[in-house]
Amino acid sequence: MPKLIRLYIQSIAIGFALSVVFLGALVWMDVAGLQHLILGSTSGFVAAAMMVVFNGIIFSGAQFAIAVMRLADEDEPPRGGLRAHLVAIPVRAEARVAVKARRRG
Repeated sequence: MPKLIRLYIQSIAIGFALSVVFLGALVWMDVAGLQHLILGSTSGFVAAAMMVVFNGIIFSGAQFAIAVMRLADEDEPPRGGLRAHLVAIPVRAEARVAVKARRRG
């Protein structure tokens, strides 16, 4: 199996494990009354499954992004692009404001 596919599958597993832990913490601390909503309802398992799936997608994506960004070689200097050093030159610009005189009356 290619390394990138293995990395992706590991990231998904870590993301969904974090999602389960996150949902457990939310239910345990009763954030926004979720403990009552999930455990007190006959279809609470559907809500819990949806929370795990949706948070798992987010956590997996974040985990994979972090893992991919950590793959970069830190010993390599930047390459490509132009090494132009831009110098800021101040430019004088006039600002004209029209002022209307108010009538007192």
